[in-house]
Amino acid sequence: MPRPEVLDRIKEAEREADEIVAEAEEDRDERLAEARERAEEIREQAREEAEADAEARLEAAREEIEEERAELIAEGENAREELEAEAAGREDEVVEYVTDLFEEAVHVQT
Repeated sequence: MPRPEVLDRIKEAEREADEIVAEAEEDRDERLAEARERAEEIREQAREEAEADAEARLEAAREEIEEERAELIAEGENAREELEAEAAGREDEVVEYVTDLFEEAVHVQT
C-alpha cells in the first residue's frame, strides 16, 4: 500500500475515532441531563408527598385536639351541674344558717 493511502486511512480512522468520541460525549451529556431532570422530578414528588403527609398528620392532630377539647368541656359541664345540684340541695340549710346568724346578731344588739 502506498504511503499516501496509509496516511489517508490513518486520518480517516482518526476522524472516525473523533466522531465516535464526540457522539459518546453528546450521549453522555444527554443522559446526564435526563438523569438530572428525573432526579428533580423525584425530589419534587418526594416534597409533595412529604407536604401531604405533614398536612394529614396535622389534620389528625387537630381532630385529636378537638376531641379532647370536647371531652374536657363535657367533663366541665358535668362538674358544674353536680356543683349546682349540690348547692341547690344545701340552699335551705344555708338560708337557715344565715337566718340564725342574723337573728343572733339582732338579739345581741337588743
